[in-house]
Amino acid sequence: MVRSFIEVEPDSHFPIQNLPYGVFRPHKGGQPRIGVAIGNYVLDLAVLDTAGCFEKTAVSGRNIFSQPSLNALMSFSRPVWKELRSTIGRLLDVEEPALRDNEELRATAMYLQNDVELLLPVEIGDYTDFYASKDHATNVGSMFRGKENALMPNWLHLPVGYHGRASSVVISGSDIRRPQGQMKPPDSAAPIFGSSRQLDFELEVGCLIGTGNEQGLPVSIEKAEDYIFGLVLVNDWSARDIQSWEYQPLGPFLAKNFATSISPWVVPLEALEPFRVPAPKQDPEPLPYLRQSTPGSFNIQLEVYLQSESMKRPDRISASNFSYLYWTMAQQIAHHTIGGCNLRPGDLLASGTISGPEKESRGSMLELTWRGSEPLQLINGDERVWLEDGDCLTMTGWCQGDGYRVGFGEVIGRVLPAILS
Repeated sequence: MVRSFIEVEPDSHFPIQNLPYGVFRPHKGGQPRIGVAIGNYVLDLAVLDTAGCFEKTAVSGRNIFSQPSLNALMSFSRPVWKELRSTIGRLLDVEEPALRDNEELRATAMYLQNDVELLLPVEIGDYTDFYASKDHATNVGSMFRGKENALMPNWLHLPVGYHGRASSVVISGSDIRRPQGQMKPPDSAAPIFGSSRQLDFELEVGCLIGTGNEQGLPVSIEKAEDYIFGLVLVNDWSARDIQSWEYQPLGPFLAKNFATSISPWVVPLEALEPFRVPAPKQDPEPLPYLRQSTPGSFNIQLEVYLQSESMKRPDRISASNFSYLYWTMAQQIAHHTIGGCNLRPGDLLASGTISGPEKESRGSMLELTWRGSEPLQLINGDERVWLEDGDCLTMTGWCQGDGYRVGFGEVIGRVLPAILS
């Protein structure tokens, strides 16, 4: 097994097999720049570039790593990303002396993760949220329309999605203010205005688009993954009571646009290749432009933890898996562009809530409590139907290898009270 000269614990999310990209700023000061996570450290790629470590790559001399976002790097093609990843992996290899034995370079190029601030890694131009989990769509449809009409007629034929709000995508650790809006309680003849009473989380994974496509030129299913720079964890916070009143006929609006949290480290698709698995069998067979001949999913274990203000430690409330998704990332991209839509570097495509067949694998409070009829029992005796002020949500995910993990770190958010109008 490939090893780094940097000591990495077996349960660390950031071994040499991962090498995720992020944007950071040292606590001691300085401008944001691009780094790679390795164990408990961040490797400063801007310092390595200045030292000539990337002079044989296509990114050399382009000032790519002294940027406050990954967008410039993402605009290159997959061969360039693979070349850069290979170079970084070689520099960190236990058998390579160039960085290992250069004490001065290591001192300037390596930071403990605790000594840096992790920033939003991408300038997100557009954000699309899909609805790709059959178990989730079936659960929600059953609650609102009954089991016989759980899935809408189009759901098994195309990846359903909507355009979200890119400006309110925030980095992990950002507090989430409870939203306000119109709601119509069942016993009310007219809508009321106030703070959402049914605040929820949604367990999702997002892919970040690297190389874009020209407007009018669809991306084929065979080439779709070449446009993915990497993956992040996503918590697409939702106000269910606001949503149930506003969503007809055009879908979510204020119920979703107040905040979406993402994790700081972008895991390259190459790091996930050893964990590739087939997606669930699709019946009926999709139309030709959506037919994927190769396995299109990944065995990514996902967990959600809730910690209230009165709890000493968080309680795991959900354990799911990325491989439950019915529609793959490649299918989402192929469908997104089939009409001629142009994707651009930095665009975020989220999976939608990821739920599995078992109760504990449901990816939202809406499902875990079955719309409030089955309150969630927490380890300290508290009950939850929806999220309350002070609650802290933590999502994490990883692929388990032989003696190592390829992980995403965490995406964390704490709920604050609404600022009343």
